[in-house]
Amino acid sequence: MSLSLRIPTPARLGYSFNWTGRIGLAIILFWAVIAFIGPWLAPYPPGEMVDWDYFGGMSGQYWMGTDYLGRDILSRVLMGARYTVGIALASVVLACAGGVLLGMIAGVVGGWFDTLLSRLLDAFNGIPSLLFGLVVVAAVGSSIPVLIATLAAIYLPGSYRFARALAVNVNTMDFVTVARARGEGFAYLILREIFPNILGPVLADLGLRFVFIVLVLSGLSFLGIGVQPPHADWGALVRENIEGLSLGAPAVVFPSVAIASLTISVNLFIDNLPTRIRDRSE
Repeated sequence: MSLSLRIPTPARLGYSFNWTGRIGLAIILFWAVIAFIGPWLAPYPPGEMVDWDYFGGMSGQYWMGTDYLGRDILSRVLMGARYTVGIALASVVLACAGGVLLGMIAGVVGGWFDTLLSRLLDAFNGIPSLLFGLVVVAAVGSSIPVLIATLAAIYLPGSYRFARALAVNVNTMDFVTVARARGEGFAYLILREIFPNILGPVLADLGLRFVFIVLVLSGLSFLGIGVQPPHADWGALVRENIEGLSLGAPAVVFPSVAIASLTISVNLFIDNLPTRIRDRSE
């Protein structure tokens, strides 16, 4: 009789999407494409006053009406997608990349390093996001690099806590113990054993933080400290036209619908991301 030894192997993610997930993904891809090619699709230059009638209504010439200066809203929404999607995407990638890396290192190393880093980031996480953004912009000034760095710093601690919790759980599993027994190094454990097994939840967390960053960016722009004129993201479009809501509702409604459609579609998509985890040996 022969004996066979079955060595535990890391988990593998399986994905399936229902119709809500597909709709969410389609809207996300739509806005991603618009962020790239929107300026070329715009019927008018986004900063040019094309209508003598401010807060003009929807028409065959101006599909979404005009704003408080007579600028075409459709052109500005198309251009604003580049700033909203681009800044939010860059910020969430920086926040999650830094947070996940630090979280995996802390989860594997443990000890004083884990305790010290966790306490520092917990203290930073206690600062309200909009208040932190106001302080940074007041001190440094508003620019796209500053907005990206500020938003990334706001959401890095939360990403760290999430990734650390996942890494600590995976670090106690049998296949990690086997890898240590084989003499595998620190980098191997993180890159080959820990990271592949937390990738699904991390992607879901990335999508959720992307939604939060879009909303915070819109809030900063609504307060006048986000993307500065003549450029504008969707939040800035709402802010600059809000006083004329009774005169030209489309100038406020369409940017608001754009924000809502992006955030809701991301939520629909990430709700369908990690469906189950199955063993590699299946």
